[in-house]
Amino acid sequence: MSTHPSPAAPPRTWLILAEKGGDNAQVLALGDALPWSCETRQVYMREEWLFGKPRVGAHLDHLDLARCDPLEPPWPDLVITMGRRTAMVAFWLQERSGGKTRIVLLGKPSGWMERFDLVIGSAEIQLPPLDNVLRIGLPLLRADPKRVAAAAESWRPRLAALPRPLVGLLVGGPTGPFIYDRSTTHELIGLAAQVRREGGTPFVTTSRRTPEAVARTLQEKLPEGSELYLWKPDAALNPYLGLLGLADAFVVTADSVSMAVEVARLGRPLAILALPTGPLGGLDLRRRAFTRWLFQPPHAGLGGRLRKTLALAAFRSGVLTHTRDFAALHDWMLARRIAVWAHPGETRWTKPTQPVGDDLEAAVARVRGLFSPDEVNAPRRVPSANASTGA
Repeated sequence: MSTHPSPAAPPRTWLILAEKGGDNAQVLALGDALPWSCETRQVYMREEWLFGKPRVGAHLDHLDLARCDPLEPPWPDLVITMGRRTAMVAFWLQERSGGKTRIVLLGKPSGWMERFDLVIGSAEIQLPPLDNVLRIGLPLLRADPKRVAAAAESWRPRLAALPRPLVGLLVGGPTGPFIYDRSTTHELIGLAAQVRREGGTPFVTTSRRTPEAVARTLQEKLPEGSELYLWKPDAALNPYLGLLGLADAFVVTADSVSMAVEVARLGRPLAILALPTGPLGGLDLRRRAFTRWLFQPPHAGLGGRLRKTLALAAFRSGVLTHTRDFAALHDWMLARRIAVWAHPGETRWTKPTQPVGDDLEAAVARVRGLFSPDEVNAPRRVPSANASTGA
């Protein structure tokens, strides 16, 4: 990217936020850790693009501009964001600034990867070995400690009489390459039965993505003494945060990165329930595993150099692109004994034997490296009214 003269103040930084709370949380975590103040810009999608995928480009066609925060000069020196739709806003801002705005993306790009100054990908994001890539372990996602504490206080009287251990079974839903079938429901019921046999209470919660048939079977067949919450939009009594604060251990289905990461960062015993894939899903898993192998060559040696060359050629030709590999995150967590596999009748919930670790400092260091020492160490700007004050 082009350079520009050092300003008399630190980089003017915008955190572009949208409707996804998990994405916003990671962007805010990085922004709050920077040694200068950041301003937030909240944007909203037009209804047809809340779930649809607009074409990647430097435009705002997908935004409901009447509801968005102003996107006006002075243009930012730096934009931090996450997701396809907000990345397009960042590209638009970069063009308006004459190419001076640097862009940091968290997570998987949807295109134009080499236009980003920095892409930060956690273990499940498979990215080609480019110079603008920073690989980290867990996503920069964490449950808000204040919200968890408040929810724990609210739920404590309701959960106090339940036999311990209290085990949260957090159920997601189908997502490529995973499916939910009868075996999935059978294993969830088996895990709940194990907790009951051990004298504890299984507290099962479904999510927005949980198939109705799975929820109905759980409602009918969970063992006596189980607790079940069936997800509803905007429900005031969702127990999820309360369980994060109060449960003794957790089972999380393998499709949910966010729930597994939030539990892991609390240092709680965590078991991951493997999910079936079906014939095409199995092939898809192997494709993702091969991409992981190719995109993460050794740093030294002839073999590493050849693999990097092949990876870049495959990426730039479009044969292989950046992808999400859930198995890579599971392997990362299992290797560090942050989690175990869940097996009905055999699961042993034990606390992690080593700290989860946090790559936030490494991410901050790479962001700082996009600017000169004079820029980074200049006196802070006074934040605007919608600013998020840095740590």
